[in-house]
Amino acid sequence: MATIINIETSTSSCSLALASDGEILFSACDPTGMNHAKLLGGYAKEAENVLKEKNLHLDAVCVSKGPGSYTGLRIGVSMAKGLCFGADAKLIAVDTLALIAHTAIKSGAVKPGALVCPMIDARRMEVYASFFDDSLNQVRATSADIIDENSYAEYLGSKEVFFCGNGSDKCQKVLTGANAKFIPNIIPLAENMVDLSERKYAEQKFEDVAYFEPEYVKEFVATVAKNKVLG
Repeated sequence: MATIINIETSTSSCSLALASDGEILFSACDPTGMNHAKLLGGYAKEAENVLKEKNLHLDAVCVSKGPGSYTGLRIGVSMAKGLCFGADAKLIAVDTLALIAHTAIKSGAVKPGALVCPMIDARRMEVYASFFDDSLNQVRATSADIIDENSYAEYLGSKEVFFCGNGSDKCQKVLTGANAKFIPNIIPLAENMVDLSERKYAEQKFEDVAYFEPEYVKEFVATVAKNKVLG
């Protein structure tokens, strides 16, 4: 087993959890908005204080790798890399959609034999989505999907699909088939990463600290406000 700091910054919630041998020793979360740059450093400092108090060595840092907010992911990955370099710790990355699916399955809301479709809001009727079975095996790779009434017919026609994540809310009025089920209030949190990061540590699935980049799915495109006046 290992001592691991888990970081989740892919959506509007910012969270960090320190766990040792699967036991959460410290956890902090701010769900109020994009305050990641302001808060994450303080969370990390508090976790480091707990490590010192308990005389523990940091073995690894696990970060949620996306998809999600470009800025949020950059902040989380930068903090994870800094902690790894400072403590000579391993870097672990967890797929954000897998984390959301894992959280939904642990909640008990997913029926045996059903599929889970975690969704992260992109824009308008677009979501980042993937499909998993009830044992968290990926059934369909992550993609950016534009949702309409025909979306996911190949899955919904044969079994129940439980949609979750902050992209699923806007899909309820469109995906109305009998097999489309929705689980509210499933958000990616660092404390729910512990099982996944422990598993990856045991399997020695580490990332290259120097070269690791988040998985954005789509390239970031900067925009300029229409009312911006050039001097």
